[in-house]
Formats: sequence, structure tokens, C-alpha cells
Amino acid sequence: MKKIVMLFSLVMLTLITVACAFADPGGAAFSWQDLLNVSGMALIVNGSTISNIFTNIKTSFARAFETTESTWEKIAMKIPSTGAQNDYAWLENFPKMRIWVGEKVIKALKAGKYVLINQDFEATISVKRNDIEDDNLGFVGVQANGAGYSAKQWPDELISDQVNGAFDTECYDGQFFCDTDHPVVNPATGEEESVSNKGTAPLSIASLALAQVGYGAARTVMGKFKDGEGRSLRIKSNVLLVGPGLADTANALLTVDKLEDGKPNPYKGTAELVVDGGITSDTAWFLLDTTKPVRPFVFQERKAPVFVKQTTMESAGVFNRGEFNFGCEARGCGGYGFWQLCFGSTGLG
Repeated sequence: MKKIVMLFSLVMLTLITVACAFADPGGAAFSWQDLLNVSGMALIVNGSTISNIFTNIKTSFARAFETTESTWEKIAMKIPSTGAQNDYAWLENFPKMRIWVGEKVIKALKAGKYVLINQDFEATISVKRNDIEDDNLGFVGVQANGAGYSAKQWPDELISDQVNGAFDTECYDGQFFCDTDHPVVNPATGEEESVSNKGTAPLSIASLALAQVGYGAARTVMGKFKDGEGRSLRIKSNVLLVGPGLADTANALLTVDKLEDGKPNPYKGTAELVVDGGITSDTAWFLLDTTKPVRPFVFQERKAPVFVKQTTMESAGVFNRGEFNFGCEARGCGGYGFWQLCFGSTGLG
């Protein structure tokens, strides 16, 4: 009788295992916790168990990656990278249509003047062998979701770093991205002149005069930017970029009918508001033109986030520390595009 009961139990366990594996062919892999709870047995750590855990972690990662919001695409352009670095010398001599008289004017590139070097990034989840055997895996799903969230926001963090460094980091012309003395040659005189895309006025809705000195002046300055041949770049300042500290002020400036002094608001609806939680300054603000093929900021992608694992039973991590590793790897960097597409103010004037 005891042998019959044991045989029956073994058959039922087999059926349960098969049912778990095929109950939802279109969904995620079966849950090892369900199998453990039904059988009343501890998990056996083998290749099949680890493979199922990896599949569940990867599914959680992908779900979090897909549902996480990001903002970098509103202000930056993605440039594919196929090597260790990209040279952006072409920014300085970006061609523009001209009347074709005689031979074509060829704009040669100045090599090596602005180079962005790709960097490696990772997010790793470590699962101990003992936790698998003891069915102590509740934390793994949370970690996988966190890794997916972080991977989706990786470009946002790269671009936020560029925004935060706009007043003290060089761009393609050797000047800080937002600076008072970008060198531009006056085609009429052939002399080099300094052009500014940096201000100090605060973003304000206190009065029409203060709004004009800050936001209004930035719109005017950007509208006057010219190319190397003295022709208008036709800048359209369509995005107001701020951090959380200026979110309410910026929103009011772009939406209210009247400013705080009671005068009509001429800047209502003049730009889209983008609030970036990665901007650290509570006073700095940026007016951008994102209507062109080239954007103010660059997201250089060498390798998109990819999910990886170290799960072989013979690996050093498992043998020495009893740990299986799952994670995400990516490679790339952030940088600057045309400085003419951005006006930045420290807000401290």
C-alpha cells in the first residue's frame, strides 16, 4: 500500500510539473514557487531551475523597461556608434543650401575636435544559491523591475548630466555649451566675433518686465542666430526645459492668461514644457529648438541595454560565493549638438 501511495504521489508531481510548464504557452514561464508550494519539496538547484528563474527575471525586466517613461527623446538625438568613439567635427561645418554659381563649395571637416568616447554601464542582480534552495526569492522580482526601470532611464541620466554641465563643459567649438563667447566669423568682415547663448536672468512670472528680461530675451537672442555665411538659422524656440524647482513657474509662464502684475501674458503657449527630474539646479532654465534634424543634446548609443546572465554551475561566482548573477549591460555616452539650438540661463542674475 505504501508503495502505491508513493507511486501515486510521484505521478501527480510529474503531472503538476507538466501543467505548470504548458498552462500558459503565450505568457511567462511557469513559477517555481507554485511548483514548490504544491509539492511541498525544496527547490533543486540545477540547470532547468536556473533557466526558469532567468526567464522570469528577464520577463519582469522587460515589462518594467517597456512601461517606464523617459524624456530624453524630447530634447536629444540618438546617434548610433559602431566603434569606441564618435567624432563630431561635422557639427562645425554643417552644410546649408546656397546658390550654385561656379564650382560647389565643399566644407571640409576638422578632425578630432569634438570626440565622444563610449562608456560601459551595468546593473546586476545577484541571487544566492541558498535563497533558491530555501525558496527565498520574493526580492528577485523587485530587483528585476528596478533593473528594467534603470535601463530605460539610462539615456535620461546621460542627457541630464549634459544639461547639468552645460555652463562648464565644452562643446564642439571648444567653448562651454552655454557660454558668452562662442566664436563666429562675420562673413561681411571676415573677422571673428563672440556670440552668447548664456544668460543670468531668472525665469519669472512676477511681472511682464521680468518675463521679458528673461524668457522673452532668450527667444529674441535665439531668433537672431546665424550660420557661418551670415544667414539666419531660423531658430524656433519650442521647448522650455527646467528642473523640479522651476516646474510651477515654467508651467504658469506657458499657460496663464495674465502674469502676477495683471498684464496679459504674451508667452502663453509659446513652448512645450519639459521637466527633467535629473536637473539639479533650482534656478537654471533652458530654451531649446528641437525642430531641426540636429538636436541640442546627443545620446550616443554603442550598445542598447541587453540582458545577460552568469548561471553555469561551474562558474567562479557560483563555486566561490554560491551566487548566480543576472543583469543588464549597455554602452554609450551623452554629449552636445549645436549650441545655437539652446539658450541657457543660470537664473542667478
